[in-house]
Amino acid sequence: MRRTVGLVVAVLGLQLGFVLSYVGAFHDPRPDAIPVEVVAQAPVVEQLAAGLDGTLEITGADEATARADLLADRTSGVLIVGEHEDVLLVASAEGTSVSGAVETVLTRADAAQGRTLRVEDVVAPQAGDARGLSGFYLVTGWIVGGYLLAALLGLTGEKRPDLRTTVRRLGLALGFAVLGGLGGALIAGPVLGALTGHVLALWGLGTLLTFAAAAVTVALSALLGVVGIGVTILLFVILGNPSAGGAYQDGVLPAFWATIGGWLPNGAGVDALRRIVYFDGVGSTAPLLVAGAWAVGGILVALLTARFRNAPHGRHEAGHVLREPVAV
Repeated sequence: MRRTVGLVVAVLGLQLGFVLSYVGAFHDPRPDAIPVEVVAQAPVVEQLAAGLDGTLEITGADEATARADLLADRTSGVLIVGEHEDVLLVASAEGTSVSGAVETVLTRADAAQGRTLRVEDVVAPQAGDARGLSGFYLVTGWIVGGYLLAALLGLTGEKRPDLRTTVRRLGLALGFAVLGGLGGALIAGPVLGALTGHVLALWGLGTLLTFAAAAVTVALSALLGVVGIGVTILLFVILGNPSAGGAYQDGVLPAFWATIGGWLPNGAGVDALRRIVYFDGVGSTAPLLVAGAWAVGGILVALLTARFRNAPHGRHEAGHVLREPVAV
């Protein structure tokens, strides 16, 4: 009975955590210090920055530098101030919530001064990538597949796997990740035409993300048993998905979700994918390292847990070691 009550309380906690995280992240998106570079004289830049109250982080730049920064995803917008009309350059492939927020804020600012604003989208999502969400769902599919495989292995196999079993599970997870990464890249690319032209790179990314999710789940299951699966759901579903930059990117998310997103496999994966598909891979090293760190961390924790938890203990008597089984 006590075990049943504990299980119910744990599931209720995960359910309420899901509601809190998703509603908390999405109920009131608003721009906060979104980087925008302004091509204008210094007094104009300073006046614009002072009037926006921190919604945009305004810096001055020459046009060539600003355009290069936009194409490399180092800024979220470029405002070119003209005599009567201003031009706003955006890259909506970075995320439509951010580019839309920049456009809304600057349109209001120009209207208040009796000026007009013309918007040019210089890096738009591919034709099959409506609202730029295909990458987010692809990454979600890879991560869900990874932790589901590892969770099922943990539930149907040994609850306290030995080193050999753990290595076998990690090997199976790697093979699964290779197939899942390829399958996801083919479906999103040649099959559906959502994210075209990057099958090999997406295959590698999908393999890494799927294996990272699986390795972490194997590790947590070995370390905490069934509770570890709940922790996995907390990391990848409750915290990881709303902070990953799908429907809303970190420029409009509340501070907590904006901060954690890039440090979790979900957010790192979405960031890396967008940079690979839309920005020629510029800046993709950091998110790939984050995903790799999760994979390596999962491997180490899983192997060390299996090695030391199942190591035989003993006591010395008359020069002999009497082995005692480890309590499980």
